[in-house]
Amino acid sequence: MDNNKLETISNLFEGKEIRSIWDGTKEDYYFSVVDVIYALTDSKIPKRYWTDLKRKLTDEGSQLYDNIVQLKMKSQKDGKKYLTDTLDTKGILRLIESVPSPKAEPFKL
Repeated sequence: MDNNKLETISNLFEGKEIRSIWDGTKEDYYFSVVDVIYALTDSKIPKRYWTDLKRKLTDEGSQLYDNIVQLKMKSQKDGKKYLTDTLDTKGILRLIESVPSPKAEPFKL
C-alpha cells in the first residue's frame, strides 16, 4: 500500500480529517469530496457548497463530476456508514483547482 499519496493529501489540509479509502485494484486512494471542500473553505455547510460547485462545474462542461465514485464512508457525526461522493487523487487535485479559496492557491501553483 502506497501511503505517500495519503500523507501528501492529508498534509495539504493542516490536520483536518479527510476520509479516504484505498482501492487496491486501481492502487489509488479515494477521498471524501465534502471533507476536502470543508478543509479548503471552512464552509459551515460543505455539503451545500459541494452541491452548488457540482452544478457550476457541470454547467461549465467540466468532466470532474463524471469521475465521482460513491463509496460508503463512516460519518464523522454519528459513526454510521453512508454513501459519500469521492474522487481519486487526480480528481481531488482537479477539485482543488476549481475551488476559489486562499487555502487552495498554494496547490494551484
